[in-house]
Amino acid sequence: MLSYRTMTIEEAELIAHIDRSEYIEKVYRTEEGSIQEIQAGHECATWDLHHLEELKARYREQLRGGGYAYGAFDGTRLAGFGVLGYKFRGQDLNQLQVDLMYVSRAYRRQGIGRTVMDELKREAISRGAAYLYVSSTETQSAVQFYTHCGSHLTAEVDEELYQLEPEDIHMVIKL
Repeated sequence: MLSYRTMTIEEAELIAHIDRSEYIEKVYRTEEGSIQEIQAGHECATWDLHHLEELKARYREQLRGGGYAYGAFDGTRLAGFGVLGYKFRGQDLNQLQVDLMYVSRAYRRQGIGRTVMDELKREAISRGAAYLYVSSTETQSAVQFYTHCGSHLTAEVDEELYQLEPEDIHMVIKL
């Protein structure tokens, strides 16, 4: 049985429980304000040690700054999690970023991502945000997930986040 709770900075190591692997049928690109679909057809492996350490560092950085992490647990095993960034973004400084959002392969399509996203939305509202900013990996599964959560392409791309991940699809969700 799954349980959900706020995560602590010390739990960064649990990110290693997540199997982010997936078969990627399609990817998306943003061109002239619209999303273009591209056939991909390949398997994406889980993280290597280098990328895993980068993710743990991002997790810790966000929580040290005042960010928020929420996770789904199957006993002591992390099944999925999301991190709400601490830094307000956008011209009106009314957006908080969904910095990390992952559900392990064996747990997908069970409502975990939606439950975690709903909690990140609730927390963002309580902090005074009007929008969530999403810099989504370009995979079909990720873009469709965020779209089902209410996201749409943003007219105001965050330059800092774009420089970090220029292939990402940049979206916002009105809260």
